[in-house]
Amino acid sequence: MTQKRKFGIGLIGSGFMGKSHALGFATARRVFDLPFEIDLALLADINATLADRAARALGFRRSTGDWRDLLAAPEVDAIDITTPNTLHHEMALAAIAAGKHVYCEKPLAPTAAQAKEMVDAAEAAGLATQVGFNYLKNPMVALAKQIIVSGEIGEIRTFRGIHAEDYMADPQAPWIWRLDPAGGGGALADIGSHILATARHLVGPISSLMADVQTLIRERPVSTGVAESRAVEVDDVARIFVRFANGASGTLEANWTAMGRKMQHDFEIYGSKGAILFTQERLNELQVYYAEDRTGRRGFRTVFAAPEHEPYGAFCVAPGHQIGFNDLKAIEVRDFLEAVAGGSPKGPDFREGYEIQRLVQLAYRSSAEKRWLDV
Repeated sequence: MTQKRKFGIGLIGSGFMGKSHALGFATARRVFDLPFEIDLALLADINATLADRAARALGFRRSTGDWRDLLAAPEVDAIDITTPNTLHHEMALAAIAAGKHVYCEKPLAPTAAQAKEMVDAAEAAGLATQVGFNYLKNPMVALAKQIIVSGEIGEIRTFRGIHAEDYMADPQAPWIWRLDPAGGGGALADIGSHILATARHLVGPISSLMADVQTLIRERPVSTGVAESRAVEVDDVARIFVRFANGASGTLEANWTAMGRKMQHDFEIYGSKGAILFTQERLNELQVYYAEDRTGRRGFRTVFAAPEHEPYGAFCVAPGHQIGFNDLKAIEVRDFLEAVAGGSPKGPDFREGYEIQRLVQLAYRSSAEKRWLDV
C-alpha cells in the first residue's frame, strides 16, 4: 500500500467552532479514504495555557499562544481559522502569504471588500480555500439539490428560508464579541449568512433584494451581574425579500432572539410539480411532495437519510439511524482536502464566501435606504 503524504493542520481557536473542526478532522480520517494522512500538528489560542489544554483535549501534537507561529511551521500545510469574524481577514491573508491553504469559518470577513481581497490573494497563489457553511454538506440538502436539478418538482417558483436560534434572546445576556459592529453586523451577518448560502446553493444567484433589519434589545450588561450597560448597535432580526436570477422569488429571515429555537435552519421550496421541506432540527429527514400522485394519495412523504444518500453510508450502514452536526464538519473536511489534492472543488470556497458577504452588505444597505437593490 502506498504511504499517503502527511498533511499538517494548524488550528486557530478552540472554542465551539474550533472543537467542532477538530472533531471533523478526527472523524474524517476514520470514515473517508482521504488523499492525505491528517496530522493535527499545531493549535493556537489566546494564551499558551488555554492552547496547551485544548491541544491535549483535541489531539493536537503541539500548541502555542501566538497564532503567527503557525505561519512559519513547516509541518503545517493548512491553517484553519475559527476565531471571531474581525480576525479572519488578517489571519487568512497571512496564511496565504505563507503558502498555506485556508479553511475559515463563516462569515468570511466583516466586509465584502475584505472578502474580495482574500479571494484574490488565494486565487493568485493557487491555494485551496473553504468556508464553513457546513449545513450545505448535509446529504439531505444534497438530495434536495438533486431533486431540483432533475426537474422532479418542476420549475422552482418560490423559496422560504429561516435561520433562527435563541442564544441572544435573554436581554440580561452580556455584551459579547458577536455584538461588535466591526464584525460586519448582527444576526444577519452571523446566522443569516447560512440561509443565504443555502438559498444560493439550491435555487441559484440572487438578482435583487429588499431588507429590513431591527435591533430588539438595545443595550446589554457589559458583563454578567453588573449594572453598567453597553449599547447594542447590530441587528437581532433581519428579513429579506429576494428575487432569483432564474425568476423565482423568496423570503429569508435571520433571528438570534427566537425564544425556544436552538437550531432552526429551515427551507421550503415550491415548484410547478411539487415541493420540498426541510428543517435542520430534523436534519436526517426531507419532506417531498409530488403533484403527480393520484387523487386521495397526495401529501408530503418523509425520506429518511440512508446509505444511498452519499456520504451517509460512510458513517452508518443502516438507513434512518442518523448522522449529526459534527459529521457535517467531517464531510466539509473531506471536500476541503480533496480540493487541496486537485480534485473537483465542491466548495463553498472563498469566492462563494465573498458572494454571500456581498448579499449581507447589500441587505444592510437596502434596510438603511428602505428600497429594493440590484445585486
